[in-house]
Amino acid sequence: MTYQEKKSIVSIISAILIFVSFSAYKYVRYPAEGMEQTEMFHYWGSFVLVLTLVSIFAHIVISIIFNIVFRITTGEKEPNFADELDKQIELKSHRNGFFIFILGFLLAMGSLVIEQPVQVMFVILIVSGFISDVAGSVTKLYHYRRGV
Repeated sequence: MTYQEKKSIVSIISAILIFVSFSAYKYVRYPAEGMEQTEMFHYWGSFVLVLTLVSIFAHIVISIIFNIVFRITTGEKEPNFADELDKQIELKSHRNGFFIFILGFLLAMGSLVIEQPVQVMFVILIVSGFISDVAGSVTKLYHYRRGV
């Protein structure tokens, strides 16, 4: 298995673990029914902001740990160049991830159009962000295994 494949697998697992653990942490702190609109926006705004920051920080830490473990176990360095294949795979994974996020964004806005609660919009946005992150990593793994 190549470095890129291992990195994609670690990225998929870490994205799932970060999202599930943070969502479980915030779920138990969900305010009771009948909360005011300002409380609701505060809760969901902090959910999105903190999830973004925690996710970025955790991905950086996990990437550093992965590179250290990879170097210790294999004795190889991280490839410090990207050829045309790497760039093409990166572009395809970004395209797929962005497509899924935009689709989720449109669904979230559509939920407001059909007069769903604001919580539905936030849940759709958060889940589409998570799915787009995982889809990008899965696309990378697929293309590194099967080719472009």
